[in-house]
Amino acid sequence: MFENLELITADTILGLMAAFRADSDPRKVDLGVGVYRDDHGETPVMEAVRAAEGALVAQQTTKTYVGPAGNPGFNTEMEKLVFGAAHPALKAGRIRSIQSVGGCGALRLGAELIRLAAPQSVVHVSTPTWANHVPLLSGAGLELEHYPYFDATSGGVRFAAMLGALEQLPPRTVVLLHASCHNPTGADLSPDEWRALLELVKRRSLLPFIDMAYQGLGEGLEADTFGLRLFAAELPEVLCAVSCSKNFGLYRERVGALHLVSETAKAAEAAMSQLVKLARGMWSMPPDHGAEIVRRILADGTLRELWEREVTGMRTRIQGLRRELVGQLREQYPQRDFSFIAHQRGMFSYLGISTAQVRALRAEHHVYMTDDSRINIAGLRPENIGYFARATAQVLAA
Repeated sequence: MFENLELITADTILGLMAAFRADSDPRKVDLGVGVYRDDHGETPVMEAVRAAEGALVAQQTTKTYVGPAGNPGFNTEMEKLVFGAAHPALKAGRIRSIQSVGGCGALRLGAELIRLAAPQSVVHVSTPTWANHVPLLSGAGLELEHYPYFDATSGGVRFAAMLGALEQLPPRTVVLLHASCHNPTGADLSPDEWRALLELVKRRSLLPFIDMAYQGLGEGLEADTFGLRLFAAELPEVLCAVSCSKNFGLYRERVGALHLVSETAKAAEAAMSQLVKLARGMWSMPPDHGAEIVRRILADGTLRELWEREVTGMRTRIQGLRRELVGQLREQYPQRDFSFIAHQRGMFSYLGISTAQVRALRAEHHVYMTDDSRINIAGLRPENIGYFARATAQVLAA
């Protein structure tokens, strides 16, 4: 049965990971893999997570299933974290939440719900968008199209072009938006741009599907939800996929949630029943370990305060690295303006160099990034940021 299957080329990121591990040069720099790293180049277990996990292991009395909707306490705490406890949609009973297998599972589950409700739906994603959006959404049988987003010249958003493209879409079209820390560019919408986009979405009756994978790593835990909360308060329907990988450091635990905002509480309940059925057919029951860790942190005042301090430390470090990188690049290669990097948010930025230059950095200087020049800012640290700037300058000058 399987003898005619063709060999699939390794995923770009996975290939980079393998190449980096095989590189024995002590100067090597990994800016490709999208995980947070500290000043020692490690992806640490957060102290709040360690404390919550220790208590969980000591107190847990069973490993039985929690049900296809996941950990109820986790879902409740995530609703309050994402929307705010006093959000009008939450108070009106218009929000339903289901635990998922990471943010990827939330995106796929949302795509399956869209296909179930409207099989001919087209999802419009930004140019560019996170590479995994494409297989996650199209794998559910949805067609994908693109709208303008990133301005490579300024390092910002082509907002007028974005609005112009979305203005042409028919009602009920799905638009995938990044809540904050746009991956792969780091270019985010401002509050005023979110407000303008809201008016267009209302006028054209579009369905926003918002991906929030980095809450707290952009401007802050509250600020990073601005657009999402605005849309949920003003629109009849919103889908939101959330990941706990980055801001809780729970990558391998696969913790996420899909939040559904419906026009009425009755509609929300019906949609939730469909989500449970879809989840049952995909992964049956989600893993509870990471979800219970998150629940304990968010429900415990002391642990939550510790976690919020740690998230603030991660965000502050990334912002400092952005400023330092701009300064280093300005010193090493003043012919080119990289100041946009300091104005962007989150872990990622496009360096804005050619594929040939990216490959030269890899071959000649052992610096690893994806071919489109996306860099993980968190992969930089005091020991390598100067080396990276010098290597980049040499490649640009060649």
